[in-house]
Amino acid sequence: METETLRWFQLVADGVTVTEVSQIEGISQPAVSRALSRLELEVGTPLLRREGRVLRLTHAGAAFKQHVDAVLHHLDDGIAAVQQILDPERGTVTIAFQPSFGSWLVPDLVSSFHAEHPHVRLDLRTTADETVPDVGPRSDVDFELSTLRPPQGPDHPRWRVLAVEPLRLLVGPGHHLIGTDTVALTQVADEPFVMIKATSLLRRQSEQLCAEAQFEPNVAFVADDLPTLRGYVAAGLGVAIAPALWGGSMAAPVVGPHVLALTDRGATREVGFSWAPRRRMLPAAELFREHVLARARAGRLPRPV
Repeated sequence: METETLRWFQLVADGVTVTEVSQIEGISQPAVSRALSRLELEVGTPLLRREGRVLRLTHAGAAFKQHVDAVLHHLDDGIAAVQQILDPERGTVTIAFQPSFGSWLVPDLVSSFHAEHPHVRLDLRTTADETVPDVGPRSDVDFELSTLRPPQGPDHPRWRVLAVEPLRLLVGPGHHLIGTDTVALTQVADEPFVMIKATSLLRRQSEQLCAEAQFEPNVAFVADDLPTLRGYVAAGLGVAIAPALWGGSMAAPVVGPHVLALTDRGATREVGFSWAPRRRMLPAAELFREHVLARARAGRLPRPV
């Protein structure tokens, strides 16, 4: 089967007329029709049926179309991969990241990388469930920025620590601890807490810190994201544990919460960079990995406030 014939079949199946295909491809309409007829002979059954002036898929054609789409998709990916090998400066890199990194780490890495490689496209995706890695041998994600350290082993994602981010206690206006340099979680053990949603690693770590302080937090409100968590604290609905880079940012959209340093052991989180070990990395992705690791080694990532 000829690739161009499969593409013509795909176009017609998607609603493009034979006349339009001939105009797009710059060939005669009869040539397109003959090619589609030869394709049906090769498959062994009609794939298209005419309804007035429009061609519709038969049941066999609909089944065949799914596989044609997959084949052409893989073929286009292969062509793109070759083009990336020939020109790594024009590839695409897919990066998943925890939402809390979207305000400081991701913008820094993207802007600094684009300054050196302006034609590489970065496909940025926020992680839906932080407790499950997005990178893997069968995933289309090249890299992940996460606080989830994967298990050790040849089949698990490779992991590099980029930064260690302090966790702070956020308290609302008028809270009795305002003005204190450092606090321990035991000092707010009896107070209502605002927690992030259960699919966040920050939720897991916050609960663990409270458990190590030998109390179970009274979760009064649950926030879907850090801006909402800050808003709840600013409204005096409870205290919260949050990363320092967000909790102390002057650019944070919500004013009101006060940021207090925690003395509790383990009140930090590792910011990591991971990738699948057995997935072939294209040159554009190699460029991004080297950029991120070099920036971390040089101490050029944003620092906690």
